[in-house]
Amino acid sequence: MGKVIIFSAPSGSGKTTIVRHLLKVMPELEFSISATSRAPRGTEVDGKDYYFLATDEFRSRIKADDFVEWEEVYHGKYYGTLKSEPERIWASGKHVLFDVDVHGGISLKKIFGDKALLIFIMPPSVEELRNRLIARSTDAPEVIDERVAKAELELSFSKHFDRVIINDRLDEATVEAERAIKDFIAGRD
Repeated sequence: MGKVIIFSAPSGSGKTTIVRHLLKVMPELEFSISATSRAPRGTEVDGKDYYFLATDEFRSRIKADDFVEWEEVYHGKYYGTLKSEPERIWASGKHVLFDVDVHGGISLKKIFGDKALLIFIMPPSVEELRNRLIARSTDAPEVIDERVAKAELELSFSKHFDRVIINDRLDEATVEAERAIKDFIAGRD
């Protein structure tokens, strides 16, 4: 079994940007595609960004025990990791890279233990987080308010992570993330 790298952060922290960078520069990593019951945003593609499942289908797959972990992140909005994802990636000889919410990250760490590195991407401040969400122009103002309120709670979970990287400057945060992963894979964590 390969190793597991787990990234979690409040929405708008830059986590997905960092993960995309790592996938470009570290060929030994492969992205684990999460499943969700929410609708696609912007240019998201089914089977690439997420597996988009109808809410009823998601619930049926929960009952069928098809998930490593899952959460109802927002009311009626489910996210989870299908068991087939890490198996597929390990079979190709690569390490699994997860981009999940905070609760999912903590759950995955409990499941994979020492084989997993749990990294929290922290925004420099809650106000900067709000500005980033507004600049993204993908959510209505009430959705942004909901995400910021959730982010304030998620920040309190950072103490449960193996590494916390403050994303004040994206270039520095990506270098720090790269170094942490290389050390972990090499057993120098």
